Amino acid sequence: MLKHLHIENYALISHLDIDFCNGFSVLTGETGAGKSIILGALALVMGARADSKVITDGEERCIIEAEFDEGIVRRELYSNGKSRSFVDDGLVTLQELKELSARLIDIHSQHANLLLESNAFQLSIVDAIADNDKLLSTYSIQYEKWQQAASALAELKRLASQSQKDADYILFRYQALSDANLQEGELEELEAEHYRLSHAEDIRSALETVVNALTGEGASATELLHQCHLEEAAPELQERIESARIELQDISREAERLAERTEMDPERLQWLDERIGLINGLLRKYDAQDEQDLIRQRDDLAQQVNRLDTFDHDIAEAEETLQTCTNELQKIADRLRQARQAATPRICKRLISELKRLGIAHANVDMQFIALNEFTSTGKDEVQLLFAANLNQSLRPVSEVASGGEMSRLMLCVKALIAGRKGLPTIIFDEIDTGVSGDVATQMAHTMREIAVSRQVIAITHLPQIAALGQTHYCVYKEDTATRTETHIRLLNAEERITEIASMLSGKKPSPEAIANAKQLLCYH
Repeated sequence: MLKHLHIENYALISHLDIDFCNGFSVLTGETGAGKSIILGALALVMGARADSKVITDGEERCIIEAEFDEGIVRRELYSNGKSRSFVDDGLVTLQELKELSARLIDIHSQHANLLLESNAFQLSIVDAIADNDKLLSTYSIQYEKWQQAASALAELKRLASQSQKDADYILFRYQALSDANLQEGELEELEAEHYRLSHAEDIRSALETVVNALTGEGASATELLHQCHLEEAAPELQERIESARIELQDISREAERLAERTEMDPERLQWLDERIGLINGLLRKYDAQDEQDLIRQRDDLAQQVNRLDTFDHDIAEAEETLQTCTNELQKIADRLRQARQAATPRICKRLISELKRLGIAHANVDMQFIALNEFTSTGKDEVQLLFAANLNQSLRPVSEVASGGEMSRLMLCVKALIAGRKGLPTIIFDEIDTGVSGDVATQMAHTMREIAVSRQVIAITHLPQIAALGQTHYCVYKEDTATRTETHIRLLNAEERITEIASMLSGKKPSPEAIANAKQLLCYH
């Protein structure tokens, strides 16, 4: 339950601290006193959208802190538009704050009656009464699997379709690169060989010159070195000279062998021209850096070519997986439908009974189930709440026939029906009594008090009949200071309650009759 609320620098509230009690509490005050301000602050700490305009003029930040049995939640809003959320002084995300608050409190505003027109909300009522939480959780898990299977199949089909469109181009590119039979580092070797063949005469002439210079007839280098005799004068130098002569002879023999092998080969040269041209053409055509890049492209294309052959098999497997998921999801959806339909009669019976107690003597309610062709996140059902308020009136969708007062009473009946199922410790009704008065208001108050037997209920009301039934009564009021107007809230004692309820009956200065009437209302209850 909500135990304490602290508000600081929020709209007309500079500082407010109020303790709340268990059971049924009422909150009253003149129009414009600030009841909606307090409710707005509470909504903010429960994760509502923040607007820095709500910060009191001249202040840098506002703080709203709510203490529950389960812990303390706090929201801080700054003038620069930023906000921070805390749970027990630990920083949390806004989403985490919302998820926690959804388990702590239900704020029913005046506009929430419109929820009754929502098929999704109507379905949630049925699920709450049918205790479908576990079944819905199972369905949700299977629904996600089904969505993933459907997405996987759709993606496969998209890729298959795209690949089919590109198939000719893929095959053409792959064939071109595959036929080239490329080898890594090949181009460099081919260009080196091409240089040798295209300059064969020059290379051979140079090699022969080397041979003649080193070992040719006459004054060749090796012959001149052979004529050196320094064994006695410089034996170490002579040894080096002899070693050099032997090395030059070896170089000469190698150059002679190379010269013999260096011959013109026009056919080979032509082949090299064609091969080098082919590789360079592929490099340009496919925007590749080197042969390795072309080889990598060829291998990628090979995988795509193989993929073209496996799409049919993969699609067939994906279709089988999707069908399995569909069958399983359908089973759970059928169980959900059965549980919902089984719960419908007792829901309608309870709502009719409560509505009659709230003054709609000829109330009639039914729920029409519509089987959907497609799965949704909550099954394959849509439910429509049908309502009639008058004798012999045909049932029609509640959004078409219910007046504002009837909608308020119907929503209260729904809240009473599902309160225990949802296990919310605190429910706040913000003027749910709109459009009703007299004995109907009294009966609505009794309904709220019955809900409060097992949880905390706070009702913001303008009706004295409801205010008189509260076990605890708070009054919201404005007070002018020298510089500004302030909103306050206080817990009323017995005498103050009489005055407040009398004011609700006859105005700011209640008459003696209003005072007596207020006492009678309080004593009666």
